[in-house]
Amino acid sequence: MENTQTNSKLSKLKLDFKDSKYATGRRKTSIAKIWLKKGSGKIYVNGKLFSDYFANDNHKMQVTRPFDIINQPTSYDVRCTVKGGGPTGQAGAMVHGISKALVMFDENLKSTLKSEKLTTRDSRAVERKKPGRRKARRSFQFSKR
Repeated sequence: MENTQTNSKLSKLKLDFKDSKYATGRRKTSIAKIWLKKGSGKIYVNGKLFSDYFANDNHKMQVTRPFDIINQPTSYDVRCTVKGGGPTGQAGAMVHGISKALVMFDENLKSTLKSEKLTTRDSRAVERKKPGRRKARRSFQFSKR
């Protein structure tokens, strides 16, 4: 019974976002697909409110940062699907996608968001493990005897 209610909520969200702007954000191994439209400030991540999805307060604050910078915290609704990585990468991917979608809405916001480095993809990723090493750079413990 609850499952059908959840499915109807998700389909209702999809119907609401027909006249929205779409952008993709990436960070580490996470990919966030963002649909942004004028609204009342609701942010949905994978069908849940972002405050329920992210447990850490830093991640919640990071996701709302683009709206705080442009001084419009409750002017847009966001629907997002996130895949891959952990919460930090997913929050960073959402920030990147939201910033790109905001620029599509209003070109004047580009300079403000770019000065805060939110429209640029953060290309840092985990370094690969090398052969003969314990991790990417860490060696095995050395013992003389």
